Amino acid sequence: MGERRSGIVELINQEGYVSFSRLKSAFPDVSEMTLRTDLKKLDEERLIVRVHGGAKSVSFAVGTDDLLARRSLRHAAEKAAIAQKAARLLRPDTTVFIDSGSTTTALAQKLPDMRLLVFTNSLTVAIELSRLKKVTTQLVGGRLNTYSLSTVGGSAMEFVREISFEQLFLGVTGYGEHGGFTCGSDDEAALKRALVASAEETVALVDSSKVGRNSTFPICSISDVAMVVSDDGVSREFRQACENAGTELL
Repeated sequence: MGERRSGIVELINQEGYVSFSRLKSAFPDVSEMTLRTDLKKLDEERLIVRVHGGAKSVSFAVGTDDLLARRSLRHAAEKAAIAQKAARLLRPDTTVFIDSGSTTTALAQKLPDMRLLVFTNSLTVAIELSRLKKVTTQLVGGRLNTYSLSTVGGSAMEFVREISFEQLFLGVTGYGEHGGFTCGSDDEAALKRALVASAEETVALVDSSKVGRNSTFPICSISDVAMVVSDDGVSREFRQACENAGTELL
């Protein structure tokens, strides 16, 4: 049951909206009654949103941010692989900023114990870094976004504008060909823009499911980042966009 329901969530997240007939064709050995029960339970757990005739992904709700706990469960293997690659980019005795997000939290889990000063506005990143003895972690203050478990708002913006750091590891919700990198919260998008402006080098952590998915609020264009770390599933078009922008794709 757990594997089937995970498969249903994965399909809905990949396609954004799935009709009930599409669901039946994807799971031909499962009865209609069982599928309807699955949708009901997944909706109650806020993993999907049931609508007339089918279901849609919670991440496609316009103007809203998605709970970090739910995002962490999606494409977990890809995020872990991205985190592993990104961790190798860190250099001892440098100052970095690790942004909020599920993939950046995965990066914090993979971070080697080396001498670093790490700024972050993410509670989950700070908790992961607390296990490391050589890393000094500075948590940015501000108003708590309970969806992303991160600090945002005026005081966070003021703090970010007064510091500088060699590397920014940026989390995003989506990437659209014309809109660039985006996220689902205006406060978070504003802070992310300030982070990009303060960083000497920006590294965007983007799993392939986010490519082609536009969220509401813009962060920056692909040419504003020095490097994108992604997984093997990234599209040929996105690879070309990186090349055209002079952005390294890892």
